[in-house]
Amino acid sequence: MAQMNMKEAIRDAMRVELKNDPNVYVFGEDVGKVGGVFRATEGLQGEFGEDRVFDTPLAESAIAGMAVGMGIQGFRPVAEIQFVGFIYEAMDQMFIQAARMRYRSGGRYNSPIVFRTPFGGGVKAAELHTDSLEGLAIQTPGIKVIVPSNPYDAKGLLVAAIRDNDPVFFMEHLNLYHAFRQEVPEEAYTVEIGKANVVREGSDVTIIAYGLMVHTAVKAAEELEKNGVKAEVIDLRTLLPLDIETIVKSIQKTNRAIVVQEAQKTSGAAAEIIAQINEHAILHLEAPVLRVAGPDTVYPFAQIEDAWLPSPARIVKAVNQVLNF
Repeated sequence: MAQMNMKEAIRDAMRVELKNDPNVYVFGEDVGKVGGVFRATEGLQGEFGEDRVFDTPLAESAIAGMAVGMGIQGFRPVAEIQFVGFIYEAMDQMFIQAARMRYRSGGRYNSPIVFRTPFGGGVKAAELHTDSLEGLAIQTPGIKVIVPSNPYDAKGLLVAAIRDNDPVFFMEHLNLYHAFRQEVPEEAYTVEIGKANVVREGSDVTIIAYGLMVHTAVKAAEELEKNGVKAEVIDLRTLLPLDIETIVKSIQKTNRAIVVQEAQKTSGAAAEIIAQINEHAILHLEAPVLRVAGPDTVYPFAQIEDAWLPSPARIVKAVNQVLNF
């Protein structure tokens, strides 16, 4: 095994699939010679050539549209949208054309496409570069939404996504690209899409999170344990499909839960998760399920983003609320 950060693990996933399958192509703005704005594709063009890894014009609608055309012809494109805030230009191709292709064609055509994009705050980036727009994607039938929290999962989930016959929206948190290293196999392997991971066992409350917020939740759980509270932390990994079975199993044990998301509070992933908890596990709850999320405002300028983002202290406060209900 090799020690990799998340950026390196994502690059290695593309490398092994480019090597294993001649139908895999990687393209996007500056992904070729430059290796992408975060160097996630660095070296891939040199290894596999300009025909397999190539730059596109600065036109997200064209990037996603070409991916749709390639997908129905049997290719497996990995299309990078340089920042998540730029997906608005590509939403028709991603969420209407690609997501509905199997339905519209009566199963004749698939859209085996991965739309990769960095997202998330805490890095003092410019406007539109740090929004969390997974809530838009999970309202779209036919597309899968993946948000890894660590290098091992990132590689395994991306390999699984590239091999999947449905379109996948693969979101990579900016603050995790270089956050830490982890042992990652150098060969190809997969992590099951739609399967959550219990990253910390507990008995008093369930904390449900994804992406960077998994690490924020673990920090909160460590603080809670100092006061005798044992919090179970679930890393969702995948938002669509959602692993409600793992969530319910945890709540049957803890009887209390909170959901943490970086995105604005209203109509996000947390709201959907809570709705499903109510449908499947309401009789196991001893308190309402609370959300810890960003405020319902435009993502703030860099000078105040630390006050805007969910923190361990806010999670601890929410946990205490459900414990004392």
